Amino acid sequence: MNRFTLIAALVVGSLPFTVGCATKNYVRNEVTPTVNKVNELDDLTAKNTHDIRDTDARAQQGVQQAKSQADAADQKALAAGQAADQANQNASQASHRVTSLAGTVENLDNYKPVNDTTVLFGFNKAELTRKDKQALDEFAEQFGSQRHYIVQVEGYTDSTGPADYNYQLSQRRADAVIQYMAQKHNVPAHKIFLIGLGKDNPVATNASAGGRAKNRRVDITLMTNNATESATSAQLQ
Repeated sequence: MNRFTLIAALVVGSLPFTVGCATKNYVRNEVTPTVNKVNELDDLTAKNTHDIRDTDARAQQGVQQAKSQADAADQKALAAGQAADQANQNASQASHRVTSLAGTVENLDNYKPVNDTTVLFGFNKAELTRKDKQALDEFAEQFGSQRHYIVQVEGYTDSTGPADYNYQLSQRRADAVIQYMAQKHNVPAHKIFLIGLGKDNPVATNASAGGRAKNRRVDITLMTNNATESATSAQLQ
């Protein structure tokens, strides 16, 4: 039985017996408004159901987005924490190096030269040759017998070219010596004092090719702290 027939039956049943012979048109006219109202209610119910589902879908999407954002925030917070820990470690290591360097500089007046050597470079060159490395190896052999020492490294150039470029070139030459000493002979960085002096302090005239060749150099000086050595010896006696 469809909805229209059911409603028609209910209406007909409610009429007095005296109108039992009412025409179909009369019944239809009486039932139609009720059927229309029922249909409107069905449409409204369907619309509400659709709206509820749509709202629930948007809510679920919002929850998922919020969860994703929270997870991303947690990952960023974790990364930031790790970066902070690394920064603290780096700061601690830097502080230790600065403290060691400060202690060395404080007693710098007590350091006296023990031995020295010189490495020569070609024109506009800052690379060590095999002969240069051999000279540095021989020079480094004496480090093992020293307890309190520093290595002074001074880079130089001849007078050819601009002053600013020569200072940079002298720095590169000194850096080449330091890197080799650190890598090959494990000389700690805080034991090395480096300076690039460019064309300053020439050991020969720059007016000749031979003199300029002598000025393209790095001077390496081994210095020991005699006061510290004496104090240590006194404590051991």
